[in-house]
Parts: sequence; C-alpha cells; structure tokens
Amino acid sequence: MSTAAVPTTTYALRDSMTMLRRNLKHALRYPSLTFAVVVMPVMMLLMFNYAYGNALGAGIGGGKYIDYVAPGIVLMAATSGSIVTAIGICTDMTEGIVNRFRTMAISRSAFLAGHVVGSVIQTMIGLLLVVGAALAMGFRPHAGVVEWLAAIGLLLFVTIALTWISAGIGLVAKTVESASNLPMPLQFLPFIGSAIVPTDTMPTALRWFAEYQPFTPVIETLRGLLMGTEIGAVSAWSALGWCTGLTLLGYFWSRSVFYRR
Repeated sequence: MSTAAVPTTTYALRDSMTMLRRNLKHALRYPSLTFAVVVMPVMMLLMFNYAYGNALGAGIGGGKYIDYVAPGIVLMAATSGSIVTAIGICTDMTEGIVNRFRTMAISRSAFLAGHVVGSVIQTMIGLLLVVGAALAMGFRPHAGVVEWLAAIGLLLFVTIALTWISAGIGLVAKTVESASNLPMPLQFLPFIGSAIVPTDTMPTALRWFAEYQPFTPVIETLRGLLMGTEIGAVSAWSALGWCTGLTLLGYFWSRSVFYRR
C-alpha cells in the first residue's frame, strides 16, 4: 500500500465517524422517527396475536400463533427502519447541507456511510425492542446461543441491504414526503409472504409470488433459527443471496446517484 493511500483511508474513516455522530445526535434529538420503527410492528403484533391469533393459529396447526408470527413481524420492523434512512438522506439533500459539505475538505463517501451506519444502529435497537415486546406477549423461541447469533447476523444483513436500497430512494426523492412514501412497498412485501400465514394457504398465483419474493426465504430462515423448525438449504441460501444482491444493488445505485448530483 502506498504511503498516500493510508492518510486517504484514515481521513475517510474519520469523516465517516463524524457523520455517524451527527446522525446519531439527530436521532437522539428527534426520536419520533426511531419510535415509529417500533410502534407499527408492535401494533401488528398486538392485532394479529390478540385479535386474530386464535383463528389463524388453528389454521396453521393449533400452536401458539405468536410463535409463528413474531419472526415475520420482527422482519417488518427492519423494513420500517428503511423509511428513516430515506427521510434523513432526502432532508439533507433538499435542505442544502450537502452542498455545504461539498465545499469542505470532507470525504465524499462519508455522507452516505454516516447515514447508513447510523440507520442500521437505529433499526437494530428498534428490532431489539420489538423482540422484547414479542417476548412479553408470550413469544418463546427455542434458539440456543449459536442460533441467536445466526438470527442476529441475518437481521443485521437484511437491515444493511434495506438501508442501502433506502439510501438510493432518499437520493432520488424530490421531497421529504415522497421519500417517506417510496419505501412503503418494502414494508408490505412481508405481508405477501410467509410472515402472517404459510404460503401454501394462498391462491396459486399469489403463492408463486410469495415463495419467490425476497422476504419469504429470510422469514423462513429466521423462523427456523428461532423456533428450531427445519429451514432447508434452499431457504437459507436464498435468504443470503437476496441480502447480498440487494446490498450490492443499493450500494452501487446510491453511490452512483450521489456522485452524479
């Protein structure tokens, strides 16, 4: 490595940490968006567990429905965090602070890195709170230490993927309102998967879409890790493949858009 490359890398890391601190301070000062990551999934847990749990639980084999639905709702919390990313980046882009950053001696990659890492931290904290709410409602996973670590790793991976996709959305959105609306399909895709009911209970066309969309293999892998059910090599590799593909897509897309603007 050349001697010039070391300072460049060091400065980029230092600037990224500065941007990360900035975004975390914003999150502490304005906690409403972080709070929204938790509220909707918890409301979903309450509704599906207490209002529909008996009927849906009987339809999927008579077990505790909270044990089936909780992994899917936890994943929904990860998708909710994507809205925070899009709004935060779009706000900075539309308010002109990015133009100010570009006049300063700051690494260009630091802006996106700070937003993405900050959003991932916020979302993971939200996921922890949602899991806590699920446990309070009777969710009883059978996972050991290894399975819990694997589940956390999978949730971290999918959160990173969704955050990079949302970073691109925040960059192309013209207004904060559109930035808050464009990621909405990501929130509802788990519904058209195995988050609420098994895919084999769906009509043929819908079942085909549910089984081959990104979130179903992630949900099934997460459910298998937490509940000790069979995952299957196809679901596990599909989950990792989707996460990898979405991460690369979001990363290169968001960098391309940011450097063009």
